[in-house]
Amino acid sequence: MTIRRRSLLGAAALPLAVPALAPYALAQAPYPNRSPRLVVPFAPGGAVDITGRVLAERLQPALGQSVVVDNRGGAGGNIGAEFVARSDKDGYTLLLAAVSIMAANKYLYRRSMPIDPVRDLAPVTRVTTGTVLLVVNAQRPWQTFADLVAAAKKDPGKITMGSSGTGTVSHLTLSSVCRAAGIDITHVPYRGGGPAISDLVSGNIDMMFDVIPALMPHVREGRFRALAVGSAERVGYVPELKDVPGMKELLPGAGIDMQSWYAVNVPTGTPAPVIERLHSAILQVVKSDDFRGRLEPLGFTPVWDETPAAYAAYLAQQDAVWKGLVEASGATLD
Repeated sequence: MTIRRRSLLGAAALPLAVPALAPYALAQAPYPNRSPRLVVPFAPGGAVDITGRVLAERLQPALGQSVVVDNRGGAGGNIGAEFVARSDKDGYTLLLAAVSIMAANKYLYRRSMPIDPVRDLAPVTRVTTGTVLLVVNAQRPWQTFADLVAAAKKDPGKITMGSSGTGTVSHLTLSSVCRAAGIDITHVPYRGGGPAISDLVSGNIDMMFDVIPALMPHVREGRFRALAVGSAERVGYVPELKDVPGMKELLPGAGIDMQSWYAVNVPTGTPAPVIERLHSAILQVVKSDDFRGRLEPLGFTPVWDETPAAYAAYLAQQDAVWKGLVEASGATLD
C-alpha cells in the first residue's frame, strides 16, 4: 500500500511539473527562432529608414531569420521608442534609434517624454553616423559659405532656412552656426524634411541643413548648391562633396562637429546572451565591405561599438553634448 500510494502521488505530481519546466525549456530555445522586428521610429524614406532597411536585409544571413522593418513614426521618434521599451524583453523587438531619441529628446520634451531612453532601452551598438549638409537654392547668388554669412550680416533675419522640425539636428546645427558666425537667419520649421526640401526647390525658402542622403539627389541634378558640411572635417566618402569645407575650416575654434548617429537598442531586461547574439550579428554586417559600399555613397559611414557597454559609455558622453545644444538653441517641444 505504501509503494502504491507513493507511486500515485508521484504520478499526480507530474502534470504540475510540466508547466513549471516550460519557461525553462523556452528560455533554452536558440535565439532567434522566429523573425525579429526592427522598429524604425520615423516615416518611410528618410535617413533612419534607409539605414534600417539596409541593415535588416543584411542581418538575415547573420541571424538565420528575416528581419521585418516596422515604421512607427511620430513625436520626434518617441512613439516608436516607447513601443519598443514596452515590448517583451525577448530580443524580438529592436529599435533603430537616432541620436535625437537617445540624447536630445528628453531636453526637448521635458514634461512629455514618455520614457527615459537610458533607463528603458538597453544598448546594443551604433551602426552608422553621418553629418548634415548646408545647401542653398541654386538660383540664389551665394557661391560660398562666406558669401552666405556676408549676406546674413547685411540683412539680419532676411535669409530663411527650412528644417524638418524644431529641435532636429538641422535646427540645432543652424543655431550653433548662427551663434558662432554672429548672424541671424530665420528658422522655418516644417513637419518633416520632405516639405521643406520641396519649398527649397521652389524657392520659397533660401537654404537648409539636412542629412546628406535627402539632399544629394538635388545637388547632383543642379537644383541645390552645397556650401558646407556640419561636421568638423570634410566628408571624403561622398565624391561630390570632397571639396565642400567643414566647420573646422569655416568657423575655426567654434567646436562645431554635428554628427547624427543611429544605433540598435532593445528593451531593458532583455537577457544578456540575446544582446550578445544581436551585437555579434550586427557587427558582422556593419564591418562588411558590402554594408560600407551601400551606405557611404548615400552619405553615411559605418560605425560600431566593440561591446554594448562601450555604446553605453559613448551615450553618456553624448548626453551632455546634446543637452548643451538644445539649451543653447532655446528649442522646446512641450
